[in-house]
Amino acid sequence: MGTEVRPAVGRFDDFYEVVGVKKPGGQGCWCMSYRDSRVANEDRPEFMRELCAQEPGPGVLAYVDDTPAGWCSVAPRSTYRRLMNSRTIPFLDDRDPWAVVCFVVRAGYRGRGLMHDLLEGAVAHAAAKGAEVVEGYPLELQNDTRVDVISGYVGTTDLFSSHGFDVAGPTTAHSGHRPRWMMRRELG
Repeated sequence: MGTEVRPAVGRFDDFYEVVGVKKPGGQGCWCMSYRDSRVANEDRPEFMRELCAQEPGPGVLAYVDDTPAGWCSVAPRSTYRRLMNSRTIPFLDDRDPWAVVCFVVRAGYRGRGLMHDLLEGAVAHAAAKGAEVVEGYPLELQNDTRVDVISGYVGTTDLFSSHGFDVAGPTTAHSGHRPRWMMRRELG
């Protein structure tokens, strides 16, 4: 199995394969929850198409044998309206860190470690665009060893730790009734 992570710039069709809602009339996040949830569902595909058409892009895609298999949303924190106005995820300093807010792995590709590939690819993408620091807001598993797909979109503290991220502070956010932490990786 060959896995490669690529920026989403110029790859909207592949983004759609991983994240897009395929059911006619269906509604979905379209990775807009943190960006700007005020955008109407019917306008979300075009909004993301425009982000995928310009630098730095909205994130990275994982490909398994050249097939789009996963997604990670990573961009400057200042581009995520929900983070800029969050009452549960604090600011640590005046820098504009790149934020990892979401992972999606398509059914059939789960359980292969793609979130590791996506996180490392997200960090590499942020570094290539000049980021000083990357942060994420993963959940802590505590006594559980697994997390459901719905709650796990933010990643786990174990995942982030295994890629050089350190706990930078607490949040008051939760995912699946589990606490979330701010974790950072300095890039310089």
